[in-house]
Amino acid sequence: MQRRLPRMIAVGACAACLLSSGVRPAAAQGGGPPAASAAGTDRTGKAIAVPPDYVIGPEDQLSVVFFQDKDMSADVIVRPDGKISLPLINEIQASGLTPEQLRERVSAEATRFIQAPKATIVVRQINSRKVYITGAVEKPGTYPLMGPTAVLQLIATAGGVKEYADSKKILIIRKENGRQVTYTFNYKEVVGQKNMSQNIDLRPGDTIVVP
Repeated sequence: MQRRLPRMIAVGACAACLLSSGVRPAAAQGGGPPAASAAGTDRTGKAIAVPPDYVIGPEDQLSVVFFQDKDMSADVIVRPDGKISLPLINEIQASGLTPEQLRERVSAEATRFIQAPKATIVVRQINSRKVYITGAVEKPGTYPLMGPTAVLQLIATAGGVKEYADSKKILIIRKENGRQVTYTFNYKEVVGQKNMSQNIDLRPGDTIVVP
């Protein structure tokens, strides 16, 4: 007992140092499951910006996390038909829902297998929110729509209109309630601070045509 006494005193002294420095033993750290991030995170854990009006769409990458049952958790990509596949639950519609709506739907389905399920939906990557610009611009193509973006902003992002463009007759093509509608945009007027109401905010799926 006398031989062990110095060692016990040394261990006690080390513990006192740790507590006084604010460092807790690993077993005391943690607690409950981590809180869900409203913004979401990418594969590296870095936060990504989720637009306030975001709804899930095809090609979006999500993580569905069950803290009580890791075997039911999964990283998923929304299929072209708008569905995802989860362990036990199998297929479930995700496209067109907000992350909170999907969380509620997944939790309801999971009650068949676990009691009081607590699911979290983490947005890893948004690939469904896209706009398109074609015609007489420097860099036509597909662009992600990650926040409020007006027509003039997208044209600028695409490198601006070319010299020979008919910039007075630019069209924005949009699908509304299942039908295609068009809006006109006069580039010269907007640049000249005239009729600014035509510089509308774009929506996912919009196409700008610069003749």
